[in-house]
Amino acid sequence: MVNKSDQWEAYILYILKGIEVTSNRTISKINSINDLLTETVEIAQNKEPKIYRKELIELLFEQPYSKIDFVVQKLKVERKAASRYLKSLEKIGILTSVKIGREKIYINTKLIEILKKH
Repeated sequence: MVNKSDQWEAYILYILKGIEVTSNRTISKINSINDLLTETVEIAQNKEPKIYRKELIELLFEQPYSKIDFVVQKLKVERKAASRYLKSLEKIGILTSVKIGREKIYINTKLIEILKKH
């Protein structure tokens, strides 16, 4: 249709506008995630300084959900310590747990909300 009516300029401007809108949404989402990461670090450092580790908080942002096994592998800690870390983070409101079968999944709900936004 663009070929026949020779409306290339309007078509290109339309496409560029779509790219601009998408880019702005993506930048906004990235900024929100970065703000949440900073907030999460501060909360963990203030409320649970004994368990705070940069790698632990980073893991919560690599995936919106965590399992004890993920923490064991990432931090090279015992299952008992990994479980304690996740439970502590749940207690201070950073994570929410859900039991699926015999396993508990710990969800970074604030991150999921950011990721869901259009």
